[in-house]
Amino acid sequence: MKKINTFWNWFQDNNQTIKNLINETPKNQKHISFWINKNLSYYCKEIDFMIVFPKKGNTKSELIITANGNPEYFNQVIDLVDNAPQLKNWKFTAFIQPTERIDKIIDGFDDPYIFHEITLKASELKFLTLDYHEETHKFDIIVFLKNYHLYCDTKTLEQAIFIIMQDILGENSLFQNINFVQLAQMPDNNEELIHLYDLQLYIDEINSKLLKLTKI
Repeated sequence: MKKINTFWNWFQDNNQTIKNLINETPKNQKHISFWINKNLSYYCKEIDFMIVFPKKGNTKSELIITANGNPEYFNQVIDLVDNAPQLKNWKFTAFIQPTERIDKIIDGFDDPYIFHEITLKASELKFLTLDYHEETHKFDIIVFLKNYHLYCDTKTLEQAIFIIMQDILGENSLFQNINFVQLAQMPDNNEELIHLYDLQLYIDEINSKLLKLTKI
């Protein structure tokens, strides 16, 4: 508890500087981010942060605490956010949440994700399940990409798909429900494949059916 209080005391003392981060020079942004990360690491080296700045001047900035998908540190994230102070200009959130842009993704108007030489749109990705683990209630899935043959199975591509899935499902749901992800080239005939933006709906439907079966 002492380490949690130490971090939040430091954050409160510096919250105005952090809130103004977006208006700083790149050099100052790097300096401020370094000290946020440094003070966070005194509490737990395995967790990280994201800051979402408001589009409107009168709304709150959001500090998101993330375990980078590692469930071993979920409790540390929860404990830290549960003990966050009440600050007028800040919102504190545990874990990366599902994107609010799902309607744009469904309509195909989503902005592309750009990772070095790789450009992907969430609306163009599809999936199928490979296996379901009854003990863990997790799925193995295969994600299909239009240009997989160009990118191949590189670490950057794997990280890109992970980030997109995390945006769609949220950090918590992704690691509660997905065990393994395989990547593959999108086949010409892909009408029977499921859009990746429907993955949470698919998971909920399967879990609901399994729950009903266990009650029979």
